[in-house]
Amino acid sequence: MPKNKDAVSRYRWIDERLRNKRLRKPTLEDLIEFVSAKMDATISVRTIQKDIQDMRHDPELNYKAPILYDRSTGTYRYDDETYSINSLPIDEADLQGLEIAIGILEQFRSLPVIVQFEDAILKIAASLKKNREVLEHKGLIKFARATQYKGAAHIPFIVDAIKGREVIRIAYQSFDRNEPKEHWVEPYHLREYQYRFYLIGKSQKAKGGTLLTFALDRIVDIWPTSKTFSEKNFDDASYYKHAIGVTVPQGEPEKVLLSFTPLQGKYIKSQPIHPSQQVEKDTDRECRISLHVVINHELQMLLLSYGANVKVLQPAVLAEKIAAEAKAMLQNYSS
Repeated sequence: MPKNKDAVSRYRWIDERLRNKRLRKPTLEDLIEFVSAKMDATISVRTIQKDIQDMRHDPELNYKAPILYDRSTGTYRYDDETYSINSLPIDEADLQGLEIAIGILEQFRSLPVIVQFEDAILKIAASLKKNREVLEHKGLIKFARATQYKGAAHIPFIVDAIKGREVIRIAYQSFDRNEPKEHWVEPYHLREYQYRFYLIGKSQKAKGGTLLTFALDRIVDIWPTSKTFSEKNFDDASYYKHAIGVTVPQGEPEKVLLSFTPLQGKYIKSQPIHPSQQVEKDTDRECRISLHVVINHELQMLLLSYGANVKVLQPAVLAEKIAAEAKAMLQNYSS
């Protein structure tokens, strides 16, 4: 269970008191008094004792704090005087997560909600860069991510329009058209997927006010209008509940049954394709999983990326599409 904010604060104060060499080594009573004063609350003996045990042994915290208790003096100390929970090494996974988060925040520095934390973000980014350079210099890790999210310049304008429920006019250049097409859009939601940002909104010119998805990097120009729209009836969590990626075709979600090779299955189990994923069979011959999703382009591209390591068992229409693509790929190399 994740630790609450008060618990994390107590760990910090216990750590500070144990590292303070200007004061005598603390007894349990000293720790209780110090933490209670810092927290401006009465902290119980049992709470501090549990905190010490958590700092020593809790795998979720992973502090592995070398806290020793001297029975002869009734005091606590760190076995390693250089230890601090604030200077724990950051591993590759931690750095990669921070790298992605900071990268996104840096793209949106012009947004009001981000501006107020700009100094803190820049400090974290600088520290992250230093840690990343150290690991890269040691040959431990190399990050690969886009240096710029194309189309991100449109985000502040779109965010303001979403908040103000303002209709926007966009010139959109899709890949299958020679000229941009104009849309008047009620903007509802922004979403990132595979280093691209997408706007989801209702096109006022489309029949029935269809929900459409626009890649921000394909927006040629964007303008305000004098029009507003009523309260949006859009729940992004429900809209994307059964989808992989950003496109949500009309129709109900289906059961997709996939058979992976045992080796590929290990990766699929460790990083599920979709929250609905269930393991149906797991043997030394196959790892069979099921998904409850809509059949969209992103799902098909994902399955094709697994190559011969996956076979679609159902639905038949999806299996036929993947088989046809595989056949076409083979013909490209046969000619």
